[in-house]
Amino acid sequence: QLQASGGGLVQTGESLSLSCRASGRILSLNSMGWFRQAPGKEREFVASITWIGGITYYADSVKGRFTISRDNAKNTVYLQMNSLKPEDTAVYSCAGMYGTVIGRLDYSGLDYWGKGTLVTVSS
Repeated sequence: QLQASGGGLVQTGESLSLSCRASGRILSLNSMGWFRQAPGKEREFVASITWIGGITYYADSVKGRFTISRDNAKNTVYLQMNSLKPEDTAVYSCAGMYGTVIGRLDYSGLDYWGKGTLVTVSS
């Protein structure tokens, strides 16, 4: 399973770090990423990273502010979010797939989807 944590309430301009640990039978995912869904809006891809090589990719809306990383030994992927804006408010979920994808992850191609964590950015 994938377990995300680290959400919370912050003010505009502040930072927050999310983590997502893979456990159980899914210890060999080759691509992992983060998605988010704001109230009343569609699910949105945020960032992805390959397990081997650590190649990253970001949505334009978060590029330069968010950083995705992974710790292979801990089977954990992180999302460091800086300069947060009210429009970043959403439920953030991590996801993974066995295939190696360099770029935007397609929700329909995911093998695993974790329970989300709520991030609220107040103005």
